[in-house]
Amino acid sequence: MSHLTSGTASVQGANFSAVTEFILIGFSTFPHLQLMFFLLFLLMYLFTLLGNLLIMATVWREHSLHTPMYLFLCALSTSEVLYTFAIIPRMLADLLSTDRSISFRACASQMFFSFTFGFTHSFLLTVMGYDHYVAICHPLRYNVLMSPRGCACLVVWSWAGGSVMGLVVTSIIFHLPFCGPNVIHHFFCHVPPLVKLACGTEVQIVAMGVGLVCIAALLGCGLLILLSYAFIVAAILRIPSAEGRHKAFSTCASHLTVVVVHYGFASVIYLKPKGPQSLEGDTLMGITYTALTPFLSPIIFSLRNKELKEAVKKTFLSKLFLHRS
Repeated sequence: MSHLTSGTASVQGANFSAVTEFILIGFSTFPHLQLMFFLLFLLMYLFTLLGNLLIMATVWREHSLHTPMYLFLCALSTSEVLYTFAIIPRMLADLLSTDRSISFRACASQMFFSFTFGFTHSFLLTVMGYDHYVAICHPLRYNVLMSPRGCACLVVWSWAGGSVMGLVVTSIIFHLPFCGPNVIHHFFCHVPPLVKLACGTEVQIVAMGVGLVCIAALLGCGLLILLSYAFIVAAILRIPSAEGRHKAFSTCASHLTVVVVHYGFASVIYLKPKGPQSLEGDTLMGITYTALTPFLSPIIFSLRNKELKEAVKKTFLSKLFLHRS
């Protein structure tokens, strides 16, 4: 029995060491568009960085924005900057390079950080929904329920939850043996194309388990946000004046818009029916949640949030014009 166990372990070890690197071919089907894609995604990435850094700097410098809502917005912007940093620079380099190989460890690291920051983003959106619920439904208890210590704990737990999700998913996927082809049909190390490269009898069970964990986490966050907004809408409808209703809803508009965009694209990815998918389709769908959603988020928060928009103008744009004059 011991000989059989050691033999199995050695075979598994051989399988693990068979693949030392992967090759990302996500954009290989668009050979004539790669330069255009590079310029487009570079501009989107720079705008994403600039927008989120501008939000963080504005909240940091403007004392009137030192409130729980903007603390959560800062944490959200941080998670978006780190999420895009885990994926986009590598994607941009591959668009200009003929060598698209990525080492086994680098691939695992990219998956861990992308899942960590991606799920942290979802958890923070849920926390922001709870913050709006407390502000509108329990305004007299807001300072107690959303104390500085309580807000800090919510942010820490969101980051801890994202880290746990990243660690669990990455550990499970990279525990599988990879003993065959090493070509990833995507532009970054994502679960579905990696699972297709794994071998062994446990692959389908592992893929189903990882999928259920991810869907359960996203649906759980989505349901909590829906529940928060159900109470918020009920409270807003009880406000007698139209101006009061408009003011209450306007505080939630930017967050609700980002939630719709975030979960709309996520549902397309995770809840799409199984079937034959083209490489072009998977690549273009992947762009929606890796580049487009982070690109839109700071635009939505800046344009739909009047207080933040005024603070940006006051803190930066006015100083810029003063220097020019």
